[in-house]
Amino acid sequence: MKKVFKNLLLLLLVVVIILQFIHPEKNISSPDSLLTNDISKVYLVPDSINKILQISCYDCHSNNTIYPWYSKIQPVAWWLNNHIVEGKREVNFSEFATYRIGRQYKKLEEIIKQVKEDEMPLSSYTLIHRNAILTADQKSVIANWAASIKDSIKAKYPADSLIIKSLPNRAD
Repeated sequence: MKKVFKNLLLLLLVVVIILQFIHPEKNISSPDSLLTNDISKVYLVPDSINKILQISCYDCHSNNTIYPWYSKIQPVAWWLNNHIVEGKREVNFSEFATYRIGRQYKKLEEIIKQVKEDEMPLSSYTLIHRNAILTADQKSVIANWAASIKDSIKAKYPADSLIIKSLPNRAD
C-alpha cells in the first residue's frame, strides 16, 4: 500500500511539473492597437477615471493584462485566464467602441450597478490587488461618469436603439 501511495505521489508530481510548460495565451496587445477601439475613442474618459479603470478594471476588462508573478504557475495561469476571458466577454474597454449603441448603453448600466453593489472588482482580485479596492468616492465617481455617458447616449439616440432584444444563446 505504501508503494502504491508513493507511486501515485510521484505520478502527481510529474503531472504538475509537465503542466508548468503548458500556458494559455497571454492577454497582451501591441501598444498601437490598444487605443484603436478603446472607450476613450468614443467618450470622454477623464484622467481620474482612466486611472481608476486602469488599476481596478483593465486587467480583466481590456486587451492588456499586467500579469503578476504567480501567473506563471499552473493551474493558477488557467484560473486567471478564465477570469480574463469571462471579464472581457462581459465588457472590454479596449473594444468598447465596436459595440452597438444598445450594448454600450447596457454595459454602462451594468457598470453602475456592479460598482454600487460592490460586485466589481471581484473580491478574489482585490484580495491580492489591494490597491484595486474602490473607495466610496471612487465608486461614486465611476457611477456618475457612466451615468453621464448614458445620459448623453439617451439624448442622442432613439429609445428603441437602446434596447437589446434578447436572442437565445447570444451574448449582448
